[in-house]
Amino acid sequence: MNEEYGTFTAPDTVRLERVLPGPIERVWSYLTEPGKRGTWLAAGDMELRAGGRVELNFRHSQLSSEQESTPERYKQYQSGHTVLGRITRCEPPRLLAYTWDEASGKATDVTFELSQRGQDVRLVLTHRGYDSREDRVSVASGWHTHLAILIDHLNGRVAPNFWTSYERNKDEYEKRFPAG
Repeated sequence: MNEEYGTFTAPDTVRLERVLPGPIERVWSYLTEPGKRGTWLAAGDMELRAGGRVELNFRHSQLSSEQESTPERYKQYQSGHTVLGRITRCEPPRLLAYTWDEASGKATDVTFELSQRGQDVRLVLTHRGYDSREDRVSVASGWHTHLAILIDHLNGRVAPNFWTSYERNKDEYEKRFPAG
């Protein structure tokens, strides 16, 4: 299940499922603690309560020790970028939901659902609110790449370069979800 591609469950919604090594509290800490979250997604403060502030500081080049230049079309993110939101639901250690990119005026919604499965943890990530196919493909590719890096960290492996992995995943999502 860890390499399965996400699905578009509604015109504006992408959903990905992964099985991660547990326990659930460990996975929760990688979603909520800035230092751990910064190893696979983005560091930044998160007030763990409904209405709490979310700040995600992305530094894609720091997600792997394998260095590569940033592709030209993503150069604006080379020095990093920040996404702001608000927590809409927080039920430790099983559910975390927040708005994504409120500053853009077109905030979307991200939900992480965790459930213990023996020694493992099932994670369901749902991201809602993207109008265009291009945005949905980009978001699905990004989450696919970030979750693969999380799995590598949880398993004590070195993660590959973010941009190389993202580009490969984006090509695959483009094929799986053609225009029209």
